[in-house]
Amino acid sequence: EDIYAPYKPKTRTRAQTAIENGLLPLAEAIMADQKAEPEAFAAAFLNEKVADVKEALNGAREILAERFATNADTVGKLRPRVKAAAKIRARVIEGKEIEGAKFKDYFDHKEEWAKAPSHRVLAMLRGAEAGVLTFDVDIDEDTASHAKVVIAGDNGVLTANPFLAKCVDWSWKIKMASRLVTEMTSEMRERAEAEAIDVFVKNMKALLLAAPAGSKTTMGLDPGIRTGVKVAVVDATGKLLDTDTVYPFAPRNDIRGSLAALAGLVRKHNVELIAIGNGTASRETDALTAEMLKMLPPGRKPAKVIVSEAGASVYSASELASKEMPGVDVSLRGAVSIARRLQDPLSELVKIEPKAIGVGQYQHDVDQTRLSKALSGAVEDSVNSVGVDLNTASAALLSYIAGVGPTLADSIVEYRNQNGAFRSRSELKKVPRLGEKAFGQCAGFLRVTGGKEPLDASSVHPEAYDVARQIVKACGRDVRDIMGDEKSLRGIDPARFVTESFGLPTIRDILDELRKPGRDPRPEFRTAALMDGVNEISDLRPGMRLEGTVTNVTAFGAFVDIGVHQDG
Repeated sequence: EDIYAPYKPKTRTRAQTAIENGLLPLAEAIMADQKAEPEAFAAAFLNEKVADVKEALNGAREILAERFATNADTVGKLRPRVKAAAKIRARVIEGKEIEGAKFKDYFDHKEEWAKAPSHRVLAMLRGAEAGVLTFDVDIDEDTASHAKVVIAGDNGVLTANPFLAKCVDWSWKIKMASRLVTEMTSEMRERAEAEAIDVFVKNMKALLLAAPAGSKTTMGLDPGIRTGVKVAVVDATGKLLDTDTVYPFAPRNDIRGSLAALAGLVRKHNVELIAIGNGTASRETDALTAEMLKMLPPGRKPAKVIVSEAGASVYSASELASKEMPGVDVSLRGAVSIARRLQDPLSELVKIEPKAIGVGQYQHDVDQTRLSKALSGAVEDSVNSVGVDLNTASAALLSYIAGVGPTLADSIVEYRNQNGAFRSRSELKKVPRLGEKAFGQCAGFLRVTGGKEPLDASSVHPEAYDVARQIVKACGRDVRDIMGDEKSLRGIDPARFVTESFGLPTIRDILDELRKPGRDPRPEFRTAALMDGVNEISDLRPGMRLEGTVTNVTAFGAFVDIGVHQDG
């Protein structure tokens, strides 16, 4: 960039105008004889475009200042020093104090450019864009003085000449400093956005790879006060069994009827888990559920868990939800989503646009294209690291598998609906438009359990089945017997099975997979035990030790839901 700067097409500058007016030879004459008075040369360059000596010298100054400022070596030397010393400063615009109260931390704020954390930079930039703050990058006088010395030295300028000293000063103030400030502002924004996107991606992965509660009949409760608590019961595979709406809170206050309805659904469908959304009236709904559980006999009580309902309303109104539950009211679809995301967060959350889940910081202030790309990558990574069951996965989940995409995902589901469950991975080749290349990419991430080929239930790719069978043969056992038998596989030397096509790391991976076939990288399911009686911030007391769920992590801290409506 620095080398190209002198040749870069520019908006018309005063230096270009001066050159066109025939003043370049004057600038070169002044540089060639720096001890002479510039005025002595200027008189010779007057013409119909240059009226007097003053105008001629002003033109020469513009030419020299631009030449000094676009010297690549000079800019390269000064940039590190300027970046190390620069400060960023935010101030409130007079009269905007009340309107911009949420930016009060930045009404008179100054810190080092190099060390400013992303969340503060994005907050100040947001304040500036809202017209509440002024935002500047400041370069101190010491750095400016040093810069002028470097400019003069690099360009062979004798600063004893007042005219040339002014050219150097002009070059720094008007040309180079403003260029570096623009560059640093842009770099700072990019750096802050990259950090914010990184935080978002990490949170997204943590949410997607949260422990699944497993295939259990689950009741989802979407809390609401005036509109009632929406109820949905799904079976172990996530299929909707039943829905209802109960009104235990004001204005109806039908507590008895609500308890009876919930208990009835638990008994009718043998509910094993209850998922409660963490929105408005969440703790009140949790308390109601606790009362309902007291009505049930010991040993038949489902576990209740408060889950994040982020993005549930977006999913409810989506085209995908309409396709999955065509006859179900939009308000009840949220409860279905809440139930399913407890069973398997990954399978359900892939149905929601990642940005709608809202885990991160300043998501609306960053480059939306970069954010979308990064989040899609995070979802793809998560889905492929876990793998999916070919016979139960939705089209939304399958679309994130490497080599599949939305069109092939729909084709796979359509084939499954018409022909029944897949009996092997190789049957995938019968799916319309799924060729050898796509099969090679996706097969290792798709599982077929209970099929005719036991290795189809593992992450071993079909291309490596022969190697896996050689390992099994060396143990003198059947593949079904050996899979999961860690003890029998412990003494196997992976180096024995290395070939031109399969190196040592691949053989080790195959052995690991045979030891623990279809292993899930996600942690074991457990829930936070919220303290009874702590429903509002006013219930908190100094010294209390509370367990909670981390709902979001940012550069400035982690947010924890301890059940008081407001994350701490």
